[in-house]
Amino acid sequence: MIKQTLLTAGNAKIVKGEAFGFMTKGIHLAPANLSGYEACHWRSKGCTMACLNTAGRGQMNMIQDSRIAKTKLFFEEKLAFMEKLGKEIASGIKSAIKKEMTAVFRPNLTSDLTWENIEDANGQTLMQKFPETQFYDYTKSFQRMAKFINQAKDFPSNYHLTFSRSEHNDTLCDMVLQMGGNVAVVFRGQLPKTWKGFEVINGDENDLRFLDKQGVVVGLIEKGLAKKDETGFVQEGINS
Repeated sequence: MIKQTLLTAGNAKIVKGEAFGFMTKGIHLAPANLSGYEACHWRSKGCTMACLNTAGRGQMNMIQDSRIAKTKLFFEEKLAFMEKLGKEIASGIKSAIKKEMTAVFRPNLTSDLTWENIEDANGQTLMQKFPETQFYDYTKSFQRMAKFINQAKDFPSNYHLTFSRSEHNDTLCDMVLQMGGNVAVVFRGQLPKTWKGFEVINGDENDLRFLDKQGVVVGLIEKGLAKKDETGFVQEGINS
């Protein structure tokens, strides 16, 4: 039986959604292979070095230990993990209703797992178990993103994805934008009005990516270790 709380609502950015009537909760796992298990299969050197896992309170050792423990639980006791997670999501939905808000969930706060394929003991994914609930994430997987954009039959309609740029996937970013999807890009110092000819919106105002219009660049200002990036992961904040 898992006693550790899996969901968090304390992330500074996801809290901003409350002003729009949404109560967001997500899962902070240990990114990359910090736990001994790979949680970000499509990561690049730049995003690994700049990972927000170490931003804010995430720098604290006990928080890092908690995230590593949760990640090990996921990989080693997956069915028990999914059972506990399902209960926490159900509780979160009830809590939001009491506050006259809408509960939404971001499973990959610091990971890039394929939650659309992860099933519980009953053979259900989170999206199938809670079909009326909105889930959303960022991903560096072009395959996942293409399924989302094309509304593939095997991709859940209540799971919104935003593609994440790295220092070596610009071609894929171009393809996603041309297909009508959204791409998150980290900029240095300020947000440009356009990137590669596409409109840039302010992704730091809130984390409610499922409300964004399609075919735009979600601009994010560098934070934490990203300020020292020299890989090309962070783009200059000039119009292009």
